[in-house]
Amino acid sequence: MEDLLVTENPLLLPLNKEKTAYDGFLCVQDRDFRIRVLLPSDLQLKRARLHCCWQLRHLLREYELIVRQRLQQSAQLSTFLLELKTIVEVCMKSRAGSFAIPPPQYYSQLISEMETLGWDKIIFLDTNIQTLKLKAEDSSGRQHTLSIKLKSKQIKYSQYWLTEEDHVTGSTQNQENIRVSQHPAEAPECSADLPVPLNLTWTPQSSLELLHSQFLLLLESLAEFWDVLDEIDQKTWILEPEKPSRSDTVRRVAIGSNVSIRVEVDPRHPKMLPECCLLGAEHGTLTPVSSPTFRMFWKLNSRHQPPTKNLVSALSVASVTHIGLGPPSQIKCAMTPAVASPSTRPASMSGSECYPPAGRASA
Repeated sequence: MEDLLVTENPLLLPLNKEKTAYDGFLCVQDRDFRIRVLLPSDLQLKRARLHCCWQLRHLLREYELIVRQRLQQSAQLSTFLLELKTIVEVCMKSRAGSFAIPPPQYYSQLISEMETLGWDKIIFLDTNIQTLKLKAEDSSGRQHTLSIKLKSKQIKYSQYWLTEEDHVTGSTQNQENIRVSQHPAEAPECSADLPVPLNLTWTPQSSLELLHSQFLLLLESLAEFWDVLDEIDQKTWILEPEKPSRSDTVRRVAIGSNVSIRVEVDPRHPKMLPECCLLGAEHGTLTPVSSPTFRMFWKLNSRHQPPTKNLVSALSVASVTHIGLGPPSQIKCAMTPAVASPSTRPASMSGSECYPPAGRASA
């Protein structure tokens, strides 16, 4: 049995003449895991103690009961180590490409940052604590989400020995590639549904609370832009996009039968003259609206008139009213305040709301 132990585990060596303590490495699929086995004086495995590196402990965390059972039932150390190798192989196959656990200091700092930020602002947190989603609300009550992905990189890392008290002592003899979190040394990847680039500043002294504060300031700078688009959405018949997101800057608005206008609002200057193009059979594909009269009306009314009314005035239209919320007999034409019949209401060109072509709406 002793020869079999040496043959199958050449890197596991006895520490004393009595052979009650073994220290070394367990080799499984070209990987070496640091282990130590302590046996009682009678060499009975029932009272043996097994210590291992944190990588092996991480792999076996769901198989601890099985390992304990095999340790209790095995007659020889060589038999137990052979079964242990089989269990480790199964774990490695089922956890191929798994994420390495960061050190405890990483979690301590991150949890401290989340507590300072407030748990009520965290709406998502993955199991590896690498991806977070924070909620934010602007001054108008609109809800927004900031997605944060903490950076990590692959490095050469020594396997570490963990004693019973989880005391760590370095061993540089056995190294492997693992991914280590770089928070807060490197800036995380941030994303949000915004019409402008998300540029947040970060230093090694920054925190999640600082990111959230910068995000709130950016939301407030865009509040007027969203106010303009919300008003357009509420008071006009939007053909495209069917489900606008907060990053969309364009609306296609129905203004007559088979006629619509494409309006693109500048997020940084929402009250300035938007880019407008008429769409319809008589206008081909796109007809820019850029006459001096149009620009003059917009400039004169932009300070004291809501965007929808200003657009109506610039186009010399009486009013823009919500279309499609009532029966056909009460649907108002987008170009006139007169009640429109089903034959004069605008035709949707979005694909999901199609009406048959009809004559032009009366001006």
